[in-house]
Amino acid sequence: MLQACQTVPEDPVKVASPFDLDRFMGDWYVIANIPTLPEKGAHNAVERYQRVGPNKVATTFTFRKNSFNGEFKQMTPTGFVSRENPAIWGMRFIWPFKADYRVLYVDEDYRYTVIGRQKRDYLWIMAREPQISEQTLEALKAVAVEQGYTLENLNRVPQQPLDAR
Repeated sequence: MLQACQTVPEDPVKVASPFDLDRFMGDWYVIANIPTLPEKGAHNAVERYQRVGPNKVATTFTFRKNSFNGEFKQMTPTGFVSRENPAIWGMRFIWPFKADYRVLYVDEDYRYTVIGRQKRDYLWIMAREPQISEQTLEALKAVAVEQGYTLENLNRVPQQPLDAR
């Protein structure tokens, strides 16, 4: 019922195709985002995906709040993968509600990804490593803009190199 009341843009976002769900599993470092309320001020943010069924993904999202030494936070939503398209998920944080979650882009080596929503209100640019080049970041931001996102609320998520953690 709540989903029916939400305003959704008429033109749908395009999702990654082809998309290999198994290759997508593992750790993704959040490089930049249009954050949800709980993840504002996140440092060293990492999203971990583990397939636990044909259409189910256990997710662990960890970060430090407001600084590299800030309070450790962890969320463990479950991803429910669409039977029609594995790049479209419903992400459940609180039962029975599922938030729209779409893989808009993943490069052919599964090193970089852009995640969004049909409403274009939240966005995550992620990589397999905590640091990426500015050129790569600009290319990933361009993917979001092509999908109809405006980036004035995009934040760079501070990431320490792995050896400094």
